[in-house]
Amino acid sequence: MDDHALVREGICELLAQHPDIEVVGQAGCAADAIELAGLLRPEVAIVDIRLPDRSGLSVAAELSQDIPATRVLMVSAFEDTDYVVEALSQGAAGYLLKTADGDELADAVRAAAAGAVVLEADLARALARRDSQRGGDELATLTARETEVMEGLTQGKSNKQIAASMGIGVRTVEGHLTELFAKLGVASRTEAALWAVHHGITSPGDSARQAGAIQ
Repeated sequence: MDDHALVREGICELLAQHPDIEVVGQAGCAADAIELAGLLRPEVAIVDIRLPDRSGLSVAAELSQDIPATRVLMVSAFEDTDYVVEALSQGAAGYLLKTADGDELADAVRAAAAGAVVLEADLARALARRDSQRGGDELATLTARETEVMEGLTQGKSNKQIAASMGIGVRTVEGHLTELFAKLGVASRTEAALWAVHHGITSPGDSARQAGAIQ
């Protein structure tokens, strides 16, 4: 979703070069995009952060709330960590710069569809520096169970899948997540998963795949 037709067409043409990705629709404003997403239920919605009728961030929040199966990938010309944090807190699955090439865009779509957090490498590093400056004392407050739930998040697992792998109930997982969010000062599963990657809860070899970072 982008308010410029040429940009939208360009994105469609780039994705059309990848036979495993099908573009099912496009829209030039938030209202049309939300209506279209409700009808088509795409796996991934690519949303510009700036739209003519409202912010793309609010679109991410609405789609994440109303159509949680649709993963929202924000695209923007702004290399700003504040925008990234806000996008993730609104439920976006990732944030990609418009300078990304076709292969990077396709990889981002695949990663988002698979449940990963998607960030361009430079943005991921910038966020890691920002987190390190705030300190990692939160990590010491996590229980073993909370850490295990966190690992499930970084793998893109649903609450039900995490519960099954841990042998506990879904409501217990939800309780752990509530405690996690409070301890880490985050507002979404995506933020929590990204925090985990930055603080070494996932192995270095897996972090790029699990976080969907475009290298």
